[in-house]
Amino acid sequence: MKKAFLTLSAVALCVAAGSALAKEYKELRFGVDPSYAPFESKAADGSLVGFDIDLGNAICAELKVKCKWVESDFDGMIPGLRANKFDGVLSSMTVTPAREKVIDFSSELFSSPTVLVFKKGAAIDIDPVSLKGKKVGYEQGSIQEAYAKAVLDKAGVETQAYANQDQVYADLVSGRLDASIQEKLQAELSFLRSPQGADFQVSKQIDSELMPEKTAVGITKGNQELKALLDKGLKALHDNGTYAAVQQKHFGDLNLYSGK
Repeated sequence: MKKAFLTLSAVALCVAAGSALAKEYKELRFGVDPSYAPFESKAADGSLVGFDIDLGNAICAELKVKCKWVESDFDGMIPGLRANKFDGVLSSMTVTPAREKVIDFSSELFSSPTVLVFKKGAAIDIDPVSLKGKKVGYEQGSIQEAYAKAVLDKAGVETQAYANQDQVYADLVSGRLDASIQEKLQAELSFLRSPQGADFQVSKQIDSELMPEKTAVGITKGNQELKALLDKGLKALHDNGTYAAVQQKHFGDLNLYSGK
């Protein structure tokens, strides 16, 4: 009985301590790589704009907390999160099994497949064998990097990593790359609509378990309190029509939400 009593007392103390130490968020710090229009980029005046930015600000408004955006290259997102440089990664981060081993995720933000981007008329196909000898670029830390290393490199494709998407496009336009591998929506709704992307096109969708489609907010492993808070905010945005309004603003009638 005594042992049982002590155990129950210890549990009670832990629960009480947990309640006392539970973090009350007055500010949410989101890590972002602003080189990925129309999801996150910088306006001419230096302010952050894009679908993810509007969603993040709307989540903060719904939760009545201050939003703070912390800029980082994409491959520094998970290390920065684990070093407490920010509370969450809200920067088009795809949910993958490898990432889920080291961080947790909120519910879905949006979903988008992967494609190749290349010059119109170029003999480019998504079959890795046909890409042998071609040079393909990707953003460091992305799911496309995992695919490039596991599949394209082994097929004899020359691949090149870049710190951000803007650098990928610069080499693609200059001809130093034959193609880039990246998210379809980002390519179609930003690059292809820009003057520098007018002579480029996208391939059909590349299906691979290495490149899932669902994106979410990345959070520190085990932070169930923040996950519940973010999920609550996201649900409210769907329920009150804010998500639909933000989506309409950036993408017209295109639906990015799979509901998975």
